[in-house]
Amino acid sequence: MRIAIALSEKNVLEHNSTPFGAVIVKDGKVVAKSENLVYSTIDPTAHAEISAIRLACKELNTIDLQDCVIYTSCEPCPMCLSAIYWARIATIYYGNTKTDAADTGFDDQFIYEELGKPMQQRRLPVKQLLRDEAQQAFRFWEEKQ
Repeated sequence: MRIAIALSEKNVLEHNSTPFGAVIVKDGKVVAKSENLVYSTIDPTAHAEISAIRLACKELNTIDLQDCVIYTSCEPCPMCLSAIYWARIATIYYGNTKTDAADTGFDDQFIYEELGKPMQQRRLPVKQLLRDEAQQAFRFWEEKQ
């Protein structure tokens, strides 16, 4: 956890960026660590947790991190939390809460609220197109299984 916190502090003080850091550990050894890279990479998905997951997957040559834990300087946002679930990480340890983040300008509450609404009531319009055509890729996948 101290490494994740140090990454978050360094990101603010040395890189003039956001205060987030994450570390992924397997069997007591650090396999990946990253600070938030959103601004340095011009990638809105390059949060510390996701960047660390990407590095860990490359390092371990797998998308399944079930034998790993993640230490993150702040409670993960909805995107990062989803990525952690998809990577099957065993446990999340975090420092700051999402309320602490909101109090300093990093408020994701609207995303949590949006996810709880029916699609038709969300702020961002969501419209389905060409479902029948899109289904073909799923049929190909099922045939390969």
